[in-house]
Amino acid sequence: MNSLRSGKNWVSSKVQGHSAQAQKETNKAIAKDPNVRTSERVRAAGNAVANSIDEHSHKRNADVNKHTAKHNY
Repeated sequence: MNSLRSGKNWVSSKVQGHSAQAQKETNKAIAKDPNVRTSERVRAAGNAVANSIDEHSHKRNADVNKHTAKHNY
């Protein structure tokens, strides 16, 4: 039962990590766009940093859940 829960959590964390990565890339593109107002570029850069932290956190959780599911803890 725990391995099923860990497997579900692994998939969820992996999806959330990919979502955060996509948001990060979008915000990076906005931050680099010279046609966007400076305030929006600064906000997008800050959001990209936050998305990067979320991405790494979710991917780390996915790795832990994958390991837990494999070893049936």
